[in-house]
Amino acid sequence: MIIDTHCHMYKSEYSNAEEIIKECELKNIKIILNGIDKKSNLEVLELSKKYDNVYAAIGYDHSVVDNISESDIDLLESQLKNDKVIAIGEIGLDYYWVKDNKEEQKKLFKKMLELAERNNLPVIVHSRDAVQDVYDILKKYKIKGSIHCYSGSTEMAKEFIKLGFYIGIDGPITYKNNRKQREMIKKIDINHILVETDSPYLSPEPKRGEKNTPLNITYIIEKIAEELNVSEEEILKITVQNAKNLFNI
Repeated sequence: MIIDTHCHMYKSEYSNAEEIIKECELKNIKIILNGIDKKSNLEVLELSKKYDNVYAAIGYDHSVVDNISESDIDLLESQLKNDKVIAIGEIGLDYYWVKDNKEEQKKLFKKMLELAERNNLPVIVHSRDAVQDVYDILKKYKIKGSIHCYSGSTEMAKEFIKLGFYIGIDGPITYKNNRKQREMIKKIDINHILVETDSPYLSPEPKRGEKNTPLNITYIIEKIAEELNVSEEEILKITVQNAKNLFNI
């Protein structure tokens, strides 16, 4: 078994989304689909109901901060009762694209964390150019989760781990110029690493430039094994167990 802990296999992104999911099922790849808004949350729930190898993470991310009402929060909480929902995500902060609504982003992020705490669910967190604010907010809640597509420092990774969080490793680990991340995984506990593709984004080498899919998760496992000088089977065993521990799969 392999578990891709973060991807966006929406029909709006792929003309053959369900064919890819079926191929993943044949190859024993389980995938955690992440929603970001009302529309994608519904699609994630639909696909998780239809396929045994699909699990759902639903939430509202930074991109919809201006469009979420209290009734939308109530709707999301009602959707969490679905048996295939294993996390609240993708949620978080992003100061790269938009810098003038930081306070609004924080408010929505906190509402998502309150939901997670109230419903005893882990979270899948997006952080871009916002690592200190993400950390300062997370440490106020009694929750665990993953820091999706982590690209920060080794020191901050260790701080997130102390909070009970896992570090999500994606396709960029395979990029030649990404020495920083390759050095980081050597200095943190492998028992706190998750593998993910973030499909359709961040395709690993040698698929860079193509639309990513969960089928490419093997390249990420291969690179981590190479850097840590252990077998791919060992990396697979550990990261699958990490995902099971976090998401109660």
